[in-house]
Amino acid sequence: MISITVLALVFGVVFLAELPDKTALAGLVLGTRYRASYVFAGVAAAFVLHVSLAVAAGSVLTLLPQQILHALTGVLFLGGAAMLLLKKDEDEEEVRRPENQSFWKVAGAGFMLILVAEFGDLTQIMTANLAARYDDPLSVGLGAVLALWTVAGLGIVGGQALMKRVPLKLITQIAALLMLGLGAWSLWEAVAG
Repeated sequence: MISITVLALVFGVVFLAELPDKTALAGLVLGTRYRASYVFAGVAAAFVLHVSLAVAAGSVLTLLPQQILHALTGVLFLGGAAMLLLKKDEDEEEVRRPENQSFWKVAGAGFMLILVAEFGDLTQIMTANLAARYDDPLSVGLGAVLALWTVAGLGIVGGQALMKRVPLKLITQIAALLMLGLGAWSLWEAVAG
């Protein structure tokens, strides 16, 4: 059974953390050069792979005793918040243009870009933490995938307009604040439990 609460929480945290990420900008660049549906197909497939790996890693963490698990996830969330707050502004990545605009070339370029850029990225680590924290792999995985797909879609179709209206720094600060809250809550549970 899917928990709407867990799904919504994961969606919000991952969405906010991914918005200022370099991959959103890379998706924007690819979306301005190639057919949006082709780019999205490749990017979406790469995100499914990343979330699957993160949820599997997080599910393994649930085998730890609850107090240790809460302490570990709390520290990891606080570390993620620190990474967001201390992260320097990222420049747009130069994206290599595929030789032609066929579906497989464009989708493959999007897939490879995300596969390489997102491996071990903050949102993948956060997803693993959330999977361990809530012990609900389906809800966490679905929330994370939907958030990543939404950010990719926004980046590909019209992210530039959003970034002009909402300062990237504000988005980063909101994501960091959410992660600080989750980290503090997890550490409190470790101590109180």
